[in-house]
Amino acid sequence: MEKTIQQYRQITEECRRIFELKLQDYGPAWRILRMSSITDQIYIKANRIRTLQESQMRMVEEDEKPEFIGIFNYSIIALINLQLGVSSNVDIDEKEALQLFDSHIQQAQELMQRKNHDYGEAWRDMRISSITDMILQKILRIKQIEENSGKTKISEGLDANYLDMVNYAVFALILLQENHNSVQQKEALT
Repeated sequence: MEKTIQQYRQITEECRRIFELKLQDYGPAWRILRMSSITDQIYIKANRIRTLQESQMRMVEEDEKPEFIGIFNYSIIALINLQLGVSSNVDIDEKEALQLFDSHIQQAQELMQRKNHDYGEAWRDMRISSITDMILQKILRIKQIEENSGKTKISEGLDANYLDMVNYAVFALILLQENHNSVQQKEALT
């Protein structure tokens, strides 16, 4: 579990760096996004990953990694907007945005550790394509909950689904890194 926590922190630090740089470029303009718009942004990224996984030909030379980072960051943005409520203007500064971002990363990591303990790190035996499908399933669930005005009868709410997508994105990024390292090691031996 210690290896997972270390890898988790490394990935979340990379995602946070990208979030922070984009925050410097654009400010927290995402505060004006309605929840359905954030969900659709995540859907676009997950759908692109699935297309890349199923297609041999790529028209844009970019792999899955930036898309999983985007899923991670937009899921955190969704959690922030759920917490604060959607705004019609930019109502927080960069410092507050980063503090909120960090608190939701911490929340996601704590959830990961609890679930990882109970599931015995089963995600390590999953294929990245399966993780992609799980993210797409979560998005469809979120869309249905949004259609139901945010209400559920028995299921987890929006926040739980966004937290799960944060963690699935981290798991996929860890597996992508491990696969990359494995290929490099094999190439070094030949």
